Amino acid sequence: MDLTTTYLGLTLRSPLMPGAGPLCDDLDAARRLEDAGAGALVMRSLFEEQVTRAEAALLRELGDGRGPPPAGFQLGPHEYLEQLRRLKAAVSVPVIASLNGTSDDAGWLEYARWIEAAGADALELNAYHMATDPLECATAVEQRLLDLLSAVRAQVSLPVAVKLGPFHSALPHLARALVDRGAAGLVLFNRFYQPDIDLEALEVVPALHLSDPSELPLRVRWLAVLSPLVDCSLACSGGVHGPLDAVKGILAGAHAVQMTSALLQHGPERLRAVHDGLRAWLEAHGHRSLAAVRGAMSRARCPNPQAYERADYVRLLHTWRRSRGGV
Repeated sequence: MDLTTTYLGLTLRSPLMPGAGPLCDDLDAARRLEDAGAGALVMRSLFEEQVTRAEAALLRELGDGRGPPPAGFQLGPHEYLEQLRRLKAAVSVPVIASLNGTSDDAGWLEYARWIEAAGADALELNAYHMATDPLECATAVEQRLLDLLSAVRAQVSLPVAVKLGPFHSALPHLARALVDRGAAGLVLFNRFYQPDIDLEALEVVPALHLSDPSELPLRVRWLAVLSPLVDCSLACSGGVHGPLDAVKGILAGAHAVQMTSALLQHGPERLRAVHDGLRAWLEAHGHRSLAAVRGAMSRARCPNPQAYERADYVRLLHTWRRSRGGV
């Protein structure tokens, strides 16, 4: 069974990989993920805030930047590059670094170049931006992302994937614009963590909830819509917990499938279970390779493309009311 795939111009032995997170902070865990069948490894994000705080501390202390990481972060900028080098020496699969930021400040953007020099095989750009300014229109929000990608591409020759949130008013238009600006891939989707309110302290508190398979259909829908429209790699990220989740992402058009929450809950061995289950599904359905089924249920190729659009939404609601007596 041939599970190889091409993602960001890299030939991977498997489409499965850990998503950006703490899973690659430990070299032993990284080796276990490789042994379990990961086709590549994605490091946790290096945040713009980490870089700017480290630079401020450096100016204050006139140190060499090798001290402890900025408060609240597991790895400082220097430690991040060192961990990248260690990972490249420890595993044989590609290592994808991740940058997370929103401003056009040259300080943190320079780290794209240093990440390339440290040996990364590709870079994932995560632009986690909340549009809260009523004077900033949707076009300006998208332009910010396009300009950010251009700034990163000016720093590196590495393939760059953009990790998107789902809350864009015209996602296919934005996706094509990103590809035109040099994006080698798109990762669908970033998870926007929602804060909660402490009713006793009357404080806004952070709340991190791991994903579950209920988040997958949103990814599948947009993978199916975008895969015939954009000439780039696509990764499914969010809601993949079992083999059939991975199958759905690939049928919709994903070249790669990222897992984070399931691996945090169950360890690297869960990736092996998904890897073996994916292989078993392909064999049971008479397919000899992953490439034979990728995109088979995309909007352009599935028997009922309207199922991804408004027509099926209308039919589903009316069918439910008639059959179950809903209000």
